[in-house]
Amino acid sequence: MRVSEAMTRDVCIARPDHTIEEVARMMLAIDAGLLPVGDDDRLVGMITDRDIAVRGIGNGKGPAAEVREVMTQDVKYCFADEDTAHVARNMGELQVRRLPVVDRDKRLVGILSLADVASQEKDGRRVGNALREIAQPGGEHNQGDEERGRGM
Repeated sequence: MRVSEAMTRDVCIARPDHTIEEVARMMLAIDAGLLPVGDDDRLVGMITDRDIAVRGIGNGKGPAAEVREVMTQDVKYCFADEDTAHVARNMGELQVRRLPVVDRDKRLVGILSLADVASQEKDGRRVGNALREIAQPGGEHNQGDEERGRGM
């Protein structure tokens, strides 16, 4: 199955000049812990509730700090025409549960979560394998490491 068949298309997008308070309110309104950050129709980063807490508040930044100050800039993504099995394996290796989806012009078109993949699978083996890898300690998910984002 292709990513475009499983992904969520209706995606709330933050801007680099939004404040972290605005983005936290956006996350609250849609019950999400992660938002892609876009400049026009280009993906320029990702921001998580953890980025706000650790890179923002934890580093003494207030609610008026801009998203660009705390977001992850080196974002990993997948393409809408990729196979979900391949992407699920990569998500496990990258230890991420969600990836932004771009078209071949690298314009943001959606978000793919492991839950999206799981809802399309009959036996759940791929998602289970990816979750097993994600749950492993270590990896590059260190809030103090500015290079923590990885590409596919």
